[in-house]
Amino acid sequence: MMDLLRQHGWEIARLTFEHLWLTMSAMLFAVLIGLPLGVLLTRRRRWAHPVIGFANVIQTVPSLALFGLLLPVPWLGENAARLAIVALTGYALLPILRNTYAGIESVSPELTGVADAMGMTGWQRLRKVELPIAASVILAGVRTATVICVGVATIAAAIGAGGLGELIFRGVASVDNGLVLAGAIPAALLALIADAGLGWVEKKLAVRQS
Repeated sequence: MMDLLRQHGWEIARLTFEHLWLTMSAMLFAVLIGLPLGVLLTRRRRWAHPVIGFANVIQTVPSLALFGLLLPVPWLGENAARLAIVALTGYALLPILRNTYAGIESVSPELTGVADAMGMTGWQRLRKVELPIAASVILAGVRTATVICVGVATIAAAIGAGGLGELIFRGVASVDNGLVLAGAIPAALLALIADAGLGWVEKKLAVRQS
C-alpha cells in the first residue's frame, strides 16, 4: 500500500477529488428531485406506483449501458462529467424517492389528524410533523443512495468523466493489480466513510425521536 501511495499518491488524490465531486453533485440533484417528488406522491397517491416504478426501471439498467444510451443525447453527450452526473442522479433517485414516500406514509393518521385539528396548513403539517418523524427513514434512503452512487461513479471513467475508475480501468487493461487496488481501495473507503457518517446521523435522529 505504501508503494502504491508513493507511485500514485498525487494521482489518487486528484481522482478521489473528482470522484467526490461527481458523487456529491449527483446526490445533490437526487435529493432536490427525490425529496419533493416523494412528498408530492403522498398527496397524489395514484401517481406513486407508476413514478416509483419508473425510478425502479432506471435502477435496473446496467450502469455502462445507461452511460452509453445517454451519449447521443444533445447537450449531455458533449460533456462527460455532465452526462455522468445525470446518470448517477438516476441511480440515486429510487432509494430517496421510495424512502421519502414510505416515511411520510408511515406517519400515524392520529398525528396528522391532531395537526389538522390545530389548524395547521398542509405546509406546516409537513414541516413540523411529517418530515421530522420521517427524517430517519428518509436519511436511510440518502445513505443507501450515496453508497450506490460512490460505487457506480467508478464506471464514469469509461466515458472520460474521471474519478477513481480511471485507475481501475487502466489496471484491468494493463493487467496491473496494483493500479486496480489504487482505484478500488479509495472508492471502497469513500463508500464506507459515507455509510458510517450517515448511519451515525440516522441513529441520532432515531434516538431524538424516540
